[in-house]
Amino acid sequence: MQLSFLGATQTVTGSKYLLTLGSKKILVDCGLFQGYKELRLRNWHKLPIDPRQIDAVILTHAHIDHSGYLPLLVKNGFSGPIYSTSGTRDLCAILLPDSGHLQEEDAKFANKHGFSKHKPALPLYTQEDAQKVLNQFITVGFDKPYPITEGCKINFAKAGHILGSSLVKITYQDTSIVFTGDIGRLQDPVMRAPAVIQSTDYLVIESTYGNRLHSTEPAEEQLARIINQTAKRGGTVVIPAFAVGRAQSLLYYISNLKNLKAIPNLPVFLDSPMAINATSLLCSHMDELRLSQEVCDRLCKVATYTNTPEQSKEIDNHHFPIIIISASGMATGGRILHHLKAFASDHRNTILFTGFQAAGTRGRRMVEGEKEIKIHGQMIPIRAHVESMSNTSAHADYQEILEWLTHFNKPPRKVFITHGEPEAANHLKTKIEEKFGWDCIVPNYLQSELL
Repeated sequence: MQLSFLGATQTVTGSKYLLTLGSKKILVDCGLFQGYKELRLRNWHKLPIDPRQIDAVILTHAHIDHSGYLPLLVKNGFSGPIYSTSGTRDLCAILLPDSGHLQEEDAKFANKHGFSKHKPALPLYTQEDAQKVLNQFITVGFDKPYPITEGCKINFAKAGHILGSSLVKITYQDTSIVFTGDIGRLQDPVMRAPAVIQSTDYLVIESTYGNRLHSTEPAEEQLARIINQTAKRGGTVVIPAFAVGRAQSLLYYISNLKNLKAIPNLPVFLDSPMAINATSLLCSHMDELRLSQEVCDRLCKVATYTNTPEQSKEIDNHHFPIIIISASGMATGGRILHHLKAFASDHRNTILFTGFQAAGTRGRRMVEGEKEIKIHGQMIPIRAHVESMSNTSAHADYQEILEWLTHFNKPPRKVFITHGEPEAANHLKTKIEEKFGWDCIVPNYLQSELL
């Protein structure tokens, strides 16, 4: 068995792990790189392996940094099965075509306004490319070992991150390896807690919050305070949100706060077709949720859904306090950019970030205090209040990861720490070594290990 790291090494994007099992080659996750330009350029480089040589793909979950390279993989010759849970497949049917559409729109916008160096600017892949990928999915239930090739079986266990998210255990002959994908919070109010794993020979674990602890202030209280302060100023709350997972958590909190009359009854707009579609899926996967049917239904009705571009543009014409939830969560693209252009320059408004902001993204730069941001070739002054909430994160912090690891009844032979920026990955490495004495490695890009 050989493991090669084709992404998510000392960064939180581009998750791709190549497992060589005898003559078979399995890709675990197939994500896009995001953030810094040098990372995004990797999306355009040839993979170190010919996609035609890959026998299968296994997805931990549907987020674009774990699934978004699939259309290009298929476009370049991959024709094998893609194994996932039904929730992941359902979400990929929303996320992947949307990703293709956004890339087509960004290329069209760049060509129209002439701010691309490429003549013409081309999309990485199209909506049609993304649609074709869905025919290759094979869905597997949770906790049901499934053979995928001779001597190899996989098992999906709930990861508690988003719908369908999984801890994937792959067993080949007598050797096992677990890929955590993204580990959810132990006490998330919407998703059930991550499943307990008791043993594996090798562990590949994420470290997004490997050097941080989430705020202990209850998320609902913090959100209520920010909304109330903004409304008192006569301002609007603009929330860049990950369309899958974070948007639904925010709707849960806002519906609770409105139900308790803890915030004014402000209009709420969910302005992301992808988030709207993901929200509509929520109540069809109740076995993964902590919510009752009544609470789930209320969550789905708290916002006005704006599907069309015309409806989206109309939001910016409101002259009284409102709440806008729109994608993307790191302000790297999508409709949120138009809302930032409309609202960021007014000191009465609030821009509220509710999740991890990768290095190099607009979101990260705003959180770190930049007063001017380039959007669609135009410099936009940031005079609005910029707030950040870490306690709405769908990622476990390092203390929660350590607690999750206490359930192992024997140490893995080796732990590979990925999906985190260098400081986060190395901090988690130190914490695991100090607490458990396990052998930990923070791999480099394209590093390979014989297992």
